[in-house]
Amino acid sequence: MKSTLATKNITKEYHIDESTIKAVDDVSIELFPGEFVALVGPSGSGKTSMLAMIAGLLSPTSGQIMLGGEEISQMSESQLTSFRRRKIGFTFQSNNLVPFLTVRENVELMLRLNGRYDKNGRQRAAELLERLGLGERMNNLPSQLSGGQKQRVAIARSLIHDPDLVLADEPTASLDTTLAYQVVETFSELIHEQNRIGIMVTHDLRMCRYVDRVIQMMDGKLDGIISDRQEIEALAGLETHSFRPTAVNPNGVIKQNSPLQVPTGLITPAMAS
Repeated sequence: MKSTLATKNITKEYHIDESTIKAVDDVSIELFPGEFVALVGPSGSGKTSMLAMIAGLLSPTSGQIMLGGEEISQMSESQLTSFRRRKIGFTFQSNNLVPFLTVRENVELMLRLNGRYDKNGRQRAAELLERLGLGERMNNLPSQLSGGQKQRVAIARSLIHDPDLVLADEPTASLDTTLAYQVVETFSELIHEQNRIGIMVTHDLRMCRYVDRVIQMMDGKLDGIISDRQEIEALAGLETHSFRPTAVNPNGVIKQNSPLQVPTGLITPAMAS
């Protein structure tokens, strides 16, 4: 059985001089296997900070973050490193592909890091790359790929080790509109087919057409959760009339929006050298 993700009353405080800034204030959400959600809001609304908390890159001051019954928020750094490698897949705007490894080797590297590099793992890597339309590119280096192809390699790498949770931080920011739609549609299909939890942070509301729920953030607060299909499509621009979504308002304040950093345990060129 796949795991659920729950944040329970998480709070993150920063102390600057004599001031206390609540970057996250009593935020509770729950996500389920086979669900793909978008975390949206303008710059500075706190989207990336929320993702970092869920990824275990930022420790909460109080509260709990649970994935499959394991409390991420209480793990040591070494435990988090192992947990991220096993349970979480990441896709970043910059891809972070190892430049001197082929497409197939980049994907298989995640299997090596998890001690799962065997005949079955190699076969799964090949099948996943075929599914993503990269069957003829397996032996190419990243420098020989288009932007959309690189992002699809990153998607394959984020899914190959069978994670419970897959996180995407602005995965379409460097792509043109056509490629962006293709990448997010494929990502959504795989999240649903493989029954994983997927969270995408994006500035581009058009990409919301592929998600099941939209978590909105505004002015540092968790502003609303949209699950109605018609409202999601309207938010994504699939309807011409204007509307104001019906908002569910869990309490929460998030004010950080720094770029998500690559954590220990993920693939970077330096790690592979």
